[in-house]
Amino acid sequence: MSLVDVTPGDDDGDARELEPILTRLRDLGLVDVDALLSGVSGDDYRTLLLAHRDDLLDALRVARDKSRELTQYMTGDPLQLLDSAPATRARDGGREVAARGAAQLQRRAAACRALARLDDLVARVYPRLFEADRRIGS
Repeated sequence: MSLVDVTPGDDDGDARELEPILTRLRDLGLVDVDALLSGVSGDDYRTLLLAHRDDLLDALRVARDKSRELTQYMTGDPLQLLDSAPATRARDGGREVAARGAAQLQRRAAACRALARLDDLVARVYPRLFEADRRIGS
């Protein structure tokens, strides 16, 4: 199944495919690092902080890969025959070309919605990686 699955009546079929990473990012965005590290010191503090940082890093890498997959649906021009002569658009009834263009537009719209959800969560989690690195370095 692709990340962008457009079926009639199912605008967000892609969300099911992305749900694991969206949930993971949402959960990581809820982690309060101070509460996580409360009462922990020494090697345990560093070990827990490193594990948290590694989890952030892994989730962000997965999100980056999903983002790259989604952006592939945004290339090309589904309206490429818009400036063609009417006779060209009407060739063979024009139905097949019109349906293909409409399907491409639907896939692109679904990919944009999925990418927006993903980017929104990544934007919340990304700074936490830098905060974890700062704490590790100090």
